[in-house]
Amino acid sequence: MKTSRRRAALYERIPGGEDGRRMLWIALINKAGTGLWMGAAALYFTLVAGLSVAQVGILMGVSGAAGIAGAPLAGHLADRFPLTRVLVAAQVQQALALLALLTTHSFTLMLLYSAVGSLGDRGSNVLTKLYSARVGGADRIRYQAVQRTVSNAGWAIGGLAAAVTLGVGTTHAYYALLIGNAVSYAVVAALTVRCAEPPAPSRVVTGSAGTGPAGTGPVVTGSEEPALAAPPPNPWRDRTYLLFTATETMLFLDDAVLQVGMPLWIVHATTAPHGLAPLLMVLNCVMVVFCQVPLSRFASTPQTARTLLMPLAGSFTAGCLAMTASSHGGTWAAVTALILAAIALTVAEMLHATASWELSVTLADDEAQGAYLGVHGLAQSAQRSGGPLLVTAVIAAGPLGWPVLAAGVVATCAAQSRLVRTRLSATALSVPPVTVSEH
Repeated sequence: MKTSRRRAALYERIPGGEDGRRMLWIALINKAGTGLWMGAAALYFTLVAGLSVAQVGILMGVSGAAGIAGAPLAGHLADRFPLTRVLVAAQVQQALALLALLTTHSFTLMLLYSAVGSLGDRGSNVLTKLYSARVGGADRIRYQAVQRTVSNAGWAIGGLAAAVTLGVGTTHAYYALLIGNAVSYAVVAALTVRCAEPPAPSRVVTGSAGTGPAGTGPVVTGSEEPALAAPPPNPWRDRTYLLFTATETMLFLDDAVLQVGMPLWIVHATTAPHGLAPLLMVLNCVMVVFCQVPLSRFASTPQTARTLLMPLAGSFTAGCLAMTASSHGGTWAAVTALILAAIALTVAEMLHATASWELSVTLADDEAQGAYLGVHGLAQSAQRSGGPLLVTAVIAAGPLGWPVLAAGVVATCAAQSRLVRTRLSATALSVPPVTVSEH
């Protein structure tokens, strides 16, 4: 009985009701499946499909670039069709693209199938974010933090399972990882079908408002002729939101630094053991699991979310300076500096995730929320394509490259903070007072 009460109390603390909890299971299964495959994908293309290293690089780079179109396309469709159905379509698309890889070892076909899968991946990320924003409502910050915690737990589960499977080293082991990821997409699609369509935000424009019949709420008074419906806002014409998205591309770089830069730096510039790289990724996942939800309380409003940008810049700078320090001294000094770098960069990652989530939704126009978040999704997609190139250039520049990268992030945080402050101030001034007639 006590266990049931504790479980009920836990459920009540999760925003979104039953559909919100179901979406958390979807996130866990989805990321566990992704964790199975992502760590083995490059090895599969090389060892099983027989592609050269150059071909693998081209395949992953081109497919990642193709995925950039998935975010705005998915957001556009979500504003015109039921969100859950568009999300299911993206999940099924990813499953079919993965299974198609089993049918060929042709470089051209594998490139095509990988691009189709990447398109669905970037699209489903935006759709999941949009669903979370709608189902979480006023508690969307806390809900996003819980979802991100669950997603990182899924990554860890999938990564550990992949490590065990790869220990076998056979072709069938690689097939099992690929099929496992495809099955995870099929499972989450079946779960998503059971989710109710979340209410989309709407905007009521009023002049002098009165009260209609009982239960109908306010009515617009003024001109006798109803105003013609205006076309939905276009995020591509919203200069401020486009600039915000551009700055986001730079702030998503913690992903490339942790996943690409740190392993390469360990191997090429420090005396630390190579086995430290996966352990630092585990540290990253553990920190997110335990710290993301508590940090979410510091971004309960757009204004407080904006104030997180400078601590973000400080954490990123500390991480970069620790990366520079890791190239000097002995093995233990390098290990200590790298652990500190991983901690600082993970803090920066969590701060950015919290601030970015709130600001990207707040700055979006409610009448075209899907389209706006689709444009915002371009930032992460662009970072996944260009981030590794920038990070490898920093590594090639040597120890001084990291402080230069940090300076770029600090400047970007300052620019975004000013941009957001101006937008929020303009929005506050543009909202006219609503007068309700008295009866």
